[in-house]
Amino acid sequence: MEFKNIEEQIIQKYKDDENFMIRLFVQWCANHKLNPQTLYQQAYPEQQENLALKEIMESDDGFEELHIDDETMLDVLQLFGNDDLAFVVADEIRKFTS
Repeated sequence: MEFKNIEEQIIQKYKDDENFMIRLFVQWCANHKLNPQTLYQQAYPEQQENLALKEIMESDDGFEELHIDDETMLDVLQLFGNDDLAFVVADEIRKFTS
C-alpha cells in the first residue's frame, strides 16, 4: 500500500514537471513570436495534436512576463528527452541570432 502511494507521487511529480516544461516552451515561443504548435509539429510530424500543449496554450497562467534564456530552454527540452524539439528550437535560435 505504501509503495503504491510513493509510485503515484513519483508519477504525479513527473507529470507536474512535464507540464512546467511545456509552459516554459509556450512562453519561450511567445517571447520570440513563434507558434508552439507549429514548432512541435515540425519536430514530431508523425504525432497527433499534443493535447497538453493545446491546453497550456489556451490557459492563462501568468507567464507573460517571464523571460526564458535560449540555453535554458534547450536544456529543459533535452532533460525531458525532447531532443527533436530541441533541434527545431536550436534552428529558430540560429535564425534570430544570425
